[in-house]
Amino acid sequence: MAKRAQRGGVQSKADCVVPLYPHGEWTPLEEEGREQSYVRKVRPQSDNQRELLAAFREHSLTLALGPAGTGKTYLAISAAVEAFEEGRVARIILSRPAVEAGESLGFLPGDMQEKLAPYLRPLYDALSDRLGGKRLRGLLADGSIEIAPIAYMRGRTLNNAFVVIDEAQNCTYSQIKMMLTRLGWHATMVLNGDPDQSDLLPGMSGLADIAQRLRAVTGVAVVDLDESDIVRHPLVASMLTVL
Repeated sequence: MAKRAQRGGVQSKADCVVPLYPHGEWTPLEEEGREQSYVRKVRPQSDNQRELLAAFREHSLTLALGPAGTGKTYLAISAAVEAFEEGRVARIILSRPAVEAGESLGFLPGDMQEKLAPYLRPLYDALSDRLGGKRLRGLLADGSIEIAPIAYMRGRTLNNAFVVIDEAQNCTYSQIKMMLTRLGWHATMVLNGDPDQSDLLPGMSGLADIAQRLRAVTGVAVVDLDESDIVRHPLVASMLTVL
């Protein structure tokens, strides 16, 4: 009751927030003014995002292709958290390649987890946003949530899990094929990436080839997002049309 009374005295969003998106367009600020980690559901902001969320529910394997800022990673992790909370899967497994974006970090001190932390930080951020830092630490500690680089996935069978492979444009054909064949029983796998934004040498990324081949496979969903689905600053969409 005390919390409710306290909330009642807080200024409304219109009084304390300067709108970044005028004329009634969508903004990333929550309507209720609550912290994001307490929001149970994520609302899609475009038809393609609605199609993507539906694909997560209806298919065991979904490929989400599109430019930066279209919500590929966030929607996939939100769907994974929702499936975990509802008991449809027993664990969440997130993976991405440890590839630097155009510059070498050189030698990184620390143990394996500390060395990989810069590469996996975006996944931690999205999970913390959905679960809160304290609960996330607990789920990581008991193994309910696992975050690992692509290189550590060979030989595994991922059963009863929601698997998200992020930044797949930085994987070779053989790496993506290896990850796709990890899919086990009662599992859902999502492959995210932007074929036009690979940090590998030209011709090394296998995402576009894999996606083209899988479009013809029954039971696999390939969802294409574009600049109209970008939910970051409006300038991002404008810049991507000319860059």
